[in-house]
Amino acid sequence: MTRRELTSTTRRAVAKLEPGRRVVVVTGTNTGVGKTIATAALAATSPGRVVVVKPVQTGVADDPDRDAGVVHRLTGCAVQEYAALDDPLAPDTAARRQGVSIPPVAEHVDRIRALADDHDTVLVEGAGGLLVRLDADGGTLLDLAAALSTTLPPDVALEVVVVCAAGLGTLNHTELTVGALRARGLEPTGLIIGSWPSEPGLAETCNQHDLPRVTDLPVLAVLPAGAGALGRPQFLASAPTWFA
Repeated sequence: MTRRELTSTTRRAVAKLEPGRRVVVVTGTNTGVGKTIATAALAATSPGRVVVVKPVQTGVADDPDRDAGVVHRLTGCAVQEYAALDDPLAPDTAARRQGVSIPPVAEHVDRIRALADDHDTVLVEGAGGLLVRLDADGGTLLDLAAALSTTLPPDVALEVVVVCAAGLGTLNHTELTVGALRARGLEPTGLIIGSWPSEPGLAETCNQHDLPRVTDLPVLAVLPAGAGALGRPQFLASAPTWFA
């Protein structure tokens, strides 16, 4: 099966399962690309009972406005955070420096599966990029998504959304992330450009057209820069307009 045929097959399967329950893993091509605001936008546009999970949050000593709190502030939806670490580093590094233990990826998988029993949409926001280590055993968000793909009930769909930057370098970073997912048998649902400048340059304009071409994935949404500074009513009203 070609990549294009695989993509079409996956899109049909997702569309068929849309009315039912789903777990959406939100990963990024790097840190700082807009995963948290993209997660909030997905929460704002998802019907039914929605919960957002942040398995590991780092950098809490320097930034008390944590990702889960930002999502709740913007959307009002329920949020859960399983581990919080002081230093703004990869979770396994931050945990070693702090001298604390953090849950293994398998524990996150179990808790997410349990949430899927009681919610229509469970959104899982990663930390940094796809291969950042979330535990002391080398487990990554890719491992978490792969485990969910084989253990979720048949009536719960797994989707993976890749959040990417708009500017130079994004084509390479996005292709690498998508390639790593496909190598594990996971076909992403699509891309979200996490922060679109008010005055895009040549690189941004070209990338918006080239991202779906080089990845064979749709751009699901383009989020304007500064969207995280909106108040909740304006964010909730605006979020649907950012999606294709």
